[in-house]
Amino acid sequence: MTHRDPEPRLLPWTGVDGKPCYLVTDGTGYLSRRADAVERTQLAMADELLGHAADLLADRRVTADQLRFLLARMCESLTDVRRIAGSRGARLAATRSTRPTPGGR
Repeated sequence: MTHRDPEPRLLPWTGVDGKPCYLVTDGTGYLSRRADAVERTQLAMADELLGHAADLLADRRVTADQLRFLLARMCESLTDVRRIAGSRGARLAATRSTRPTPGGR
């Protein structure tokens, strides 16, 4: 069996100039736990925005400014959720590629 370095984890925040941040870890350290907590918060915020959107869309008195504000927050949230999905997908793919196959092949 050969040793493989872990794949870098895409973190749920960006660095300078919006550039992606990565962490090479076994998934047990402080920054991994912090990233997990940030992801949970971002996903909860997306869920709240969906509820708020349903309420606003049902209200015939909603203004264009209110809808624009909601749309801006939803775009931010969708960017976060997309980053989380990409990060988790990459980690899942890395886990699958390092898993031994049945029969040792």
